[in-house]
Amino acid sequence: MSVRAELLRMALRLVKHRRKGRRLPIDTIRRRLQLLEYVVPGPPAGTRTEAVDADGVKALWIEVAQSRDDVCILHFHGGGYVIGTAALYRDFSWRIGRAAQGRVLYFDYRLAPEHPFPAALDDAVKVYRWLATQVDPRRIVAIGDSAGGGLVLGTLRRLRDEGTILPGAAVVISPWTDLALTGESLSSNAAADPMMDVTALPAIADDYLAGADPRNPYASPLYGDASGLPPTLIQVGSDEILRDDSVRMAAELKAAGCHAEIEIWPRMPHAWHLYARILPEGRTAIECIGRFVRNTLAQP
Repeated sequence: MSVRAELLRMALRLVKHRRKGRRLPIDTIRRRLQLLEYVVPGPPAGTRTEAVDADGVKALWIEVAQSRDDVCILHFHGGGYVIGTAALYRDFSWRIGRAAQGRVLYFDYRLAPEHPFPAALDDAVKVYRWLATQVDPRRIVAIGDSAGGGLVLGTLRRLRDEGTILPGAAVVISPWTDLALTGESLSSNAAADPMMDVTALPAIADDYLAGADPRNPYASPLYGDASGLPPTLIQVGSDEILRDDSVRMAAELKAAGCHAEIEIWPRMPHAWHLYARILPEGRTAIECIGRFVRNTLAQP
C-alpha cells in the first residue's frame, strides 16, 4: 500500500471517529457536500460535457479525447441512495471514460427518503432504455459504486426480467448488494474499515426501502436468480464492511453461470477510485476497469 493510501486511511478514520454514533439530517449532509463540489478537480482541457434530458431524467454526457462514439459508459452514482451529484463525480467520470475509451453518461436518479424504492430503479431503467436507442446496447457498460453498484445489478435484473437486451458488461465498485445487512464482514471489518460506520447502515437502508422487503432482488441483488447477467467485474477493499456483499455477489453470479471477476484490493477504503487524483491505487484500479471493458467488448 502506498504512503498516500496510508495517509488517506488515517484521514478517513479521523472523520469516522468524529462522527461515530451521530447521524446528521440528510439536508445538512447535502448542503455540506455542495461545498465540497467546489474543490473537486475539473476534467482536463478538451473534455466535452453536455446536459441532456434522458426521457425525463437529468443526465450529463462526458467525452474525452479517447472516447469512442460506439462505446458508452452508463454511470450509476453512489451515496446510499440519498446523496450524489455530477459535480462530486466529475474527476472520476472523465477518468473512467478515458480508461474505457468511451463516452460517459452520468444521470441523476431520484433520491430517498423523498423518493424511496423503486424510484431510483425506475429512473435507471428509463435512462438505460433511452440510451439503448442512441447506441447499440451491447456496446453499453453499466458502472456504479457503492449503492450505485447495487443499483446497477438491480437494474440488470429488472431489464432481464422484462426481456430487454442487456448491456455488454457491468462494473461495480464496493457495491451494496444486501440491504438486509447479513454479511459477516459488517462485524468482522467494523473496526478495520477506515471510512464506513456499520451503525449508520440500518437507517440508510430504511430511508431507501421505506418498508419494502430488504431481500427484494431489485433492491438487494444478492438475492434471487442471477442467471443471464452480462460479464461483471467487482472491485472491493479487503477491509470494507461491505466486502462480503461483493464476495457473495461474485459467488452468486458464478453459480448462475455468469462470467464474474472479483478483485479484493488490500486495505483500500470504500470506493477508493474517487480519490484517484491523489491515490495511485485509485488510478491503477480505474486502469484495470478500462482493460476489463475493452477486453470484454472486444469479444464477439
